[in-house]
Amino acid sequence: MEFNDAYARIGALRTNLERVIRGKREVIDLAISALLARGHLLIEDVPGVGKTTLAHGLARSINCSFQRIQFTSDLLPSDVIGVTVYNQAGHSFEFRPGPVFANIVLADEINRATPKTQSALLEAMNDRQVSVDKETHRLPSPFMLLATQNPLEFSGTFPLPESQLDRFTMCLKMGYPDEKDERLIIKSLNSPHVMESLTPVLTTADIESLQELTEKVRVDEDLVGYILAISNATRSHRAIRLGVSPRATMTIYRAAQAFALTSGRDYCIPDDIKYLCAPVFAHRIVAASRGIDHGMEAAEGILDEVLSSIEVPV
Repeated sequence: MEFNDAYARIGALRTNLERVIRGKREVIDLAISALLARGHLLIEDVPGVGKTTLAHGLARSINCSFQRIQFTSDLLPSDVIGVTVYNQAGHSFEFRPGPVFANIVLADEINRATPKTQSALLEAMNDRQVSVDKETHRLPSPFMLLATQNPLEFSGTFPLPESQLDRFTMCLKMGYPDEKDERLIIKSLNSPHVMESLTPVLTTADIESLQELTEKVRVDEDLVGYILAISNATRSHRAIRLGVSPRATMTIYRAAQAFALTSGRDYCIPDDIKYLCAPVFAHRIVAASRGIDHGMEAAEGILDEVLSSIEVPV
């Protein structure tokens, strides 16, 4: 696949998503970038702002397998990854795959499940495989986990551990729509089945080709140094208790390549790194004075301070 062809396909995917997600071009572009970077996406916001709609729209825009898992406090790990059962006809044990065996998996309200069930996704997110009863089962390719969560102050939620947050490429907030877009959303109620009318504009083969092309996007050496300077600053900052990991630096490198491709370029620029710092790094760092109500906001404020103290390569 050539770059010009890639830009056209990404544009078709964006246009399709904008049919169901009004006025959220930035969120859509970041979601597409996470997909092209072979990553996973966490969407945190209050109920009713379009988190699940974005996941459904992305899955319906691609000719791929899709599964939705509604996370609840009584959900078990076997309900997610599958279970081994005894087949009386064949006198043998066989593995019954769970809903995680799909190209795009929506983990709805992931923080309503217990930590034991949340941890069942760690191997799938990191290695694209699941191990059950000493056997390893590969997940389909491409594979992306799209998780939604309610703010932690909502009742019946369990905070995601740092090890799992570190496996999400980005953490986004949908935010409320402006008055103009909300007016269009209200009027769309008179046009039922908008989601069902979405038709796939890409195939899984297209996504794999786009992911391979993403790796060819040029990142100059001075931009790598810029990434390292930012990450090192988070590890020594007085207001940060836990800085970003080496996995995070690799993630923002790949995310910058994907965002450049989504923006119609075959090369990265410093603004790509600066723009992606909050969605890629904020959920990974732990502020020294983090509170339940303002963890992400505090992290984003510290990142702004870090970015202002580092010279931008030219």
